[in-house]
Amino acid sequence: MSDLNALFLTVGNYCRREVITAAPSEQLTDAAEIMRQRNISSLVVCEAENPVGILTDRDLRNKVVARGLDPGTLTVADVMNSPLITIAGEDYLFEALHLLSRHRIHRLVVTGPAGELAGIITDSDILRVQTRSPQQLVREIEEANTLEELTGLHQRVQGLIRHLIGTGVHIRDMVRLIAHLNDRIVIRLIELLRAERFAGLTDRFAFVVLGSEGRSEQTLTTDQDNALVYADDLDAADVRQLAEFSTILIDSLIAIGIPSCPGGIMAKNEQWRRSLGQWRAVLDQWFNTPTSENILNVSMFSDLRMLAGDTSLEQALKGHVAGRLQANELYLGHMTANLLRFAVPLGWFGRIKTEKGAHSGQVDLKKSGIFAITEGVKILSLGHGVQETGTVPRIERLAERGVLGKKEADDLTASFYALVQFRLRTQVDAISNDQTPDNHITLAGLNRMEQERLKAALEGVRSFQGSLGRRYRLGQTM
Repeated sequence: MSDLNALFLTVGNYCRREVITAAPSEQLTDAAEIMRQRNISSLVVCEAENPVGILTDRDLRNKVVARGLDPGTLTVADVMNSPLITIAGEDYLFEALHLLSRHRIHRLVVTGPAGELAGIITDSDILRVQTRSPQQLVREIEEANTLEELTGLHQRVQGLIRHLIGTGVHIRDMVRLIAHLNDRIVIRLIELLRAERFAGLTDRFAFVVLGSEGRSEQTLTTDQDNALVYADDLDAADVRQLAEFSTILIDSLIAIGIPSCPGGIMAKNEQWRRSLGQWRAVLDQWFNTPTSENILNVSMFSDLRMLAGDTSLEQALKGHVAGRLQANELYLGHMTANLLRFAVPLGWFGRIKTEKGAHSGQVDLKKSGIFAITEGVKILSLGHGVQETGTVPRIERLAERGVLGKKEADDLTASFYALVQFRLRTQVDAISNDQTPDNHITLAGLNRMEQERLKAALEGVRSFQGSLGRRYRLGQTM
């Protein structure tokens, strides 16, 4: 097995299934005796079948012995660590490694589909599976201490993705890895800035990412789309410091190698850094005036995801957007009409039409198909109260609710992944040839089978666009 592909092994396949447990109400002395008899260093604490805490020998030393407490008077609940940090069995080993590093712990409780106890995994278990650079990269990001280190790590992430594109790793997992590593770099940068230059920064803000970054669907050239929201009652000094922090954060991301947004959608710019009340007012203005620009802004905010800060502010913004759009057929119709302006480049007999001029012989994969899928799926999700942010999770939930038929959902997923894979591959090829990567693919560079696959994906997009147009009856609503 390739060391690189070990990144995508699931936790459930490598966790230890036999786990010794205790109840919260159990006497601490009884639990300690079990640990002694079994020669183990921890017990998972469960109520019914669900894990609620963990008791370790370190807890016994630090919380009981060192404090001179009488263990005979204590229960497991008095000493256990709770709430518990868990990981799902279907999650990947690199995600487990991140949690271990971030929380500076040595073991994770593994849960099943219903939150039940499924096993336990330690850092040693993971390192036995994978000891080379990919997983080490995750750990090094968590331990980076300078902007220069993060810059080098960002370059290594790019190199890792370029290598993985030819190893047979599924595009779904590739996109998930890119998003995960990019998130870790941004979060670590925020931690460093707060520790070194902004120790007194308020906690009452949320740094959120938007668009493809919010959906965790970045590729190699994804630029920044982010914003900042802060509590309404912050004083002027806190607001000024947040402005300074945002400016240095965005400039540092650019220095690391994450491109700036050509449209200026970044938290360093005042119009993308507002209080919660101000953001609600701006969003309402966008809802009440459905120009093309306002529709795109609403669409981006519909994908918002917090990377650092106060989750209550993130949830308040998400709730405001969802509340204005659920079952709002008129505005969703406007969003659909805006989407349908992006024509699928298919001519007579399904022939792929390429661009002329600067991109002669090429197809813009984003404008020709990816945008239509991500936006169309988003529109359906907003209309039906689907909370997921990623395109494929949204498709799956829409299928579960009967909004999409199973075949339509499967075809849409296949089209999406095919287009993203073409996009990522052409970006890798451009970088390998010392060219600036973008979203264009040269049709003549594809063999016959690849052209047929691209054609099938675009046909799927065109079919989906037609379905959306009929669903929102644009002739009646616009």
